[in-house]
Order: sequence, then C-alpha cells, then structure tokens
Amino acid sequence: MSHILGKFCWYELNTTDLAAAIRFYGPVAGWTFDGATDGPHAYPHIRNGEGHVGGVTLLQEQAKAMGAPPHWLGYIEVANTDATLAKLQALGGTLYFGPMDLPGTGRFAVVADPQGAAFALYQPEKQEPARDPKQPGEFNWHELACNDPVAAFAFYSELFGWETKVEMDMGPMGIYRVFGLGDQQMGGIFKRPPQMPVSAWLYYIMVADVDAALQRATDGGAKLLNGPMPVPGGGRIVQLLDPQGTMFAIVG
Repeated sequence: MSHILGKFCWYELNTTDLAAAIRFYGPVAGWTFDGATDGPHAYPHIRNGEGHVGGVTLLQEQAKAMGAPPHWLGYIEVANTDATLAKLQALGGTLYFGPMDLPGTGRFAVVADPQGAAFALYQPEKQEPARDPKQPGEFNWHELACNDPVAAFAFYSELFGWETKVEMDMGPMGIYRVFGLGDQQMGGIFKRPPQMPVSAWLYYIMVADVDAALQRATDGGAKLLNGPMPVPGGGRIVQLLDPQGTMFAIVG
C-alpha cells in the first residue's frame, strides 16, 4: 500500500466466485495471488511484482441484501479512520460497515458519499513504499460517475484535500473534472450517464498492451462495454464486465 494521505491505497474485489475471479484477472492484469481461496473468510492478496495492490473476497450476504452487485472497492488512506468517518457523516456520507480493526494491518470502514458511491477509509498501522501507477498491473485511474459532479468534488475535497487539476468540456457529457493531490492526477469526476443506474467508482488497471489485454479478457469471458477508445495524453481505455458481473477498466 502507498502511504500518502487522501490517495487510494488498496483495491478489493468483492465477487461471487473467488477461484473464477483469480483465473480471470491473473492473465488480464498480469497478477499473481497469495493465500487460500476456499472458505467464507478467504482473502487472497493480489500481488503485482514485489508488492500487493489489493485483495479478493466473497461478496457478503449483508451487501447482497442491500442490493450490492459484485464490485471493486477502493480504499483511501487517512490519518485516523474514526475522525475521518465523523467528518464524512457530518458532510452527508453514510457508514455501511465498521469501523473495524485488522490486527497487524490497520483500521477501516466501508462508507458511501452523499450520492451513494461506495469506498472505504483505511488507517494503516505501518508505512509502506509508494507504488508507481504507471507500471503494468497497477491501478492507474479512479473515475466517479455521479448525479452532481460539483457537489461530489466539494465533498471529497473537504474530506481528503483533493484539488482540481484540469476541467475538460466533453460536450453532451458535460465537464470532466480531473482531480489529484500535489503533482499527481488521480482520476476524474463526471455526470452519470442515463444508462448507469447509480453513482459509482470505476477503477482502471494499467496494462502494457490494451489490445492484448482486451483479447485475454474477452477470451476469459468478459463483456466489452466501451472501447477501445483514445483519451487525452495518448492513452487508450476499455471498459468491461468480468465474468461475475463486476465492472472494471483497463488503460494503456
């Protein structure tokens, strides 16, 4: 995990089939996995190179009962989970689960912003080296589609200190606000299109070759939603559903 307050530091796949998810994402993202995949509390870690970028867990019954589909959940690093949670609730956010201690690891809480997009707060026990989002297999971009992008940015800016880096006029789609911290662009916030039923975060995995990764994904049973398409800066993106119905994206 990177140790930079206000930045995404961990990514958790909540899925309906651990073994199938591992078989799918390994070839697509170039990941390996550490840990057992059997049992209701199995939590194999996602390894990229020398470090871990996330984990895989079964979608809990409580989440299913609330209508949550299989999904990726991004964890944002904070100095104090409880203090940040109190501020989040004062700003109109919602607590879904926790706060809870993970012995030897840290303290987290699963929450949602005022428009219903879920994420997690995470206070690590120890500092880990920062990871390079430009390397294949790393999460490179974080994109929020929501009803009110201006209000969403105001919420996250107040909570984490995010800054507007660029505003791009996307025509009928409206303004695409690129946010970040310091000299790093972290992602974008834009108005939710009509075909997207709820506000949600989408996470982009960096790959060395977009076309090759897309081929591996579709060979593995993924459904293509959008792309490949060019984006500013010379990159290309693809948005997909994995075989269990989890939305994710690749960029290269």
